[in-house]
Amino acid sequence: MTQREKAELLLRLQQPGSSLLLPNAWDAVSARLFETAGFQAIGTTSAGIAYAHGYVDGEHIEPALMFQTIARIASSVRVPVTADIEAGYGPSPDDVAASVERAIAAGAAGVNLEDNTQNPASPLYTLDAQVERIIAARAAAERAGLHLVINARTDTYLAGVGEGQAQLDETIRRGKAYLGAGADSIFVPGVVDATIIEALVRDIPGPINILAIPGSLPAPELFRLGVVRVSIGDCAMQATMGLVAKIAEELRDQGTYDTMSRYFCGFAEAGALFAASVTQS
Repeated sequence: MTQREKAELLLRLQQPGSSLLLPNAWDAVSARLFETAGFQAIGTTSAGIAYAHGYVDGEHIEPALMFQTIARIASSVRVPVTADIEAGYGPSPDDVAASVERAIAAGAAGVNLEDNTQNPASPLYTLDAQVERIIAARAAAERAGLHLVINARTDTYLAGVGEGQAQLDETIRRGKAYLGAGADSIFVPGVVDATIIEALVRDIPGPINILAIPGSLPAPELFRLGVVRVSIGDCAMQATMGLVAKIAEELRDQGTYDTMSRYFCGFAEAGALFAASVTQS
């Protein structure tokens, strides 16, 4: 499958009425495990990749290392990969365009692009600025000759911008504007309330992506509410961190291996994940 075909497939998988359950990988082995489990597409997690390389989340990782990891993930699986490129590694539309070009060169079929500035005093890009950044992302993809799936993320809830109806109204306003600028779907992390999710689905005229975290509604229920795309962000990576911590505690305190043995993949199974060469068309 070519990169263009992967982008087209990813776009089809998240059309209204669809139910795309999207796990997020942070390295080649997590991507291969998700693919082997049967998922039709895979996202990357910028937070998970950052943690795996010893960085704090929020664009602290060197962009070159992020894109190298995205490329390694994309080359390790046959399914479409949508890359989390955070806020585009720079404030300007040109910065975003350059990051989109790098994501495409890495083999991505889609990108997440957020409006979080990482500045607590002004946590979101202005609506006009983010619209220009999304327009630049779409133009860069068009120059590359494929319909990169742009999942525009707004952090109105994650960053706690506003409250109540005003917060919801701002989210809807941004969702509509981002779709108009060329985004294919709208990602609203930080929302778990069914009533708010229903309002987002009803009032934003495009596919909605919800982040599933511990305590979230199950994916089938989110799909029944009209959500089209459910992703898990860095939660699988966080769960892996928790498991390793338990293995470490048992090994340190008891010198035993019960937790490790319980979840042991197996030498042959691990090797089989990469025994066959995975080539990209």
